[in-house]
Amino acid sequence: MIKVIGVRFRTAGKIYFFDPGKLDIKRGEHVIVETARGIEYGTVVGDPRNVEDDAVVQPLKPVLRIATERDDEQEAGNKIKEKEAFKICLEKIQKHGLEMKLIDAEYTFDNNKVLFYFTADGRIDFRELVKDLAAVFKTRIELRQIGVRDETKILGGIGICGRELCCHRHLSEFVPVSIKMAKEQNLSLNPTKISGVCGRLMCCLKHEEETYEELNKRLPHVGDHVTTEDGLKGEVHSVNVLRQLVKVIVDVGDEKEIQEYRVEQLRFKRRHRHNKPDVQDVAELKELEKLEKEEIKSKLDDN
Repeated sequence: MIKVIGVRFRTAGKIYFFDPGKLDIKRGEHVIVETARGIEYGTVVGDPRNVEDDAVVQPLKPVLRIATERDDEQEAGNKIKEKEAFKICLEKIQKHGLEMKLIDAEYTFDNNKVLFYFTADGRIDFRELVKDLAAVFKTRIELRQIGVRDETKILGGIGICGRELCCHRHLSEFVPVSIKMAKEQNLSLNPTKISGVCGRLMCCLKHEEETYEELNKRLPHVGDHVTTEDGLKGEVHSVNVLRQLVKVIVDVGDEKEIQEYRVEQLRFKRRHRHNKPDVQDVAELKELEKLEKEEIKSKLDDN
């Protein structure tokens, strides 16, 4: 076991482990650490704890110090400089006529490097742009191309649920989302209804996947034939997954009625779903899945 603290450098960013040493560090405090990019200013997201040795990338770097008031002022100053750097980079992009969308500018804490994040449809030759920017900022320049999911994570926004986007608020890493998750939750397979602000399948489909899988195991499908506890036979009209209720069209005398039962009041044999989604919708959804997997793989390769 090894003692670590988790540190984030962005809102909902990836958590990195560092050695707290003998420092008395508490959750929510700011610390100065050394990373592959140089000296950085981060936020502690949890009290020191012990983790397995194989959960840590060696060598584990130590926390240099708890951030001082002067460090806080420098970080605030960097945020102001980043806004100016963003404006300058936009002007340079327009000057060079490059087909790229600038998303964010970021200074490392020690001002040793300025990073510019952008999106583009293909590869961009930005060598002349880098030379121009280096002449202005007199420091190392890095331009990093990101995907649309990362763009949305950085910029943030409000989802169709009316709440702040999951990726911007709490998701530290993206996970693949599939059409199967939408089917399991009985959602419309129309891409416009289950796609997020980024244009990819909504991350929140993953949140309740396990719950729906477990609950759906106990339920019949719409169209299944069932027998009720009082001996009536009928066809499933609809199901309420969360309440575990089933509406059944039963024969009562010479008439048919829709009656609601708890799932434990029914006997049935499971069969495959017969409802087939629109072919065009499925093609679009599969394309979204493919793009998501490519973006996630690209991000892993970069790391």
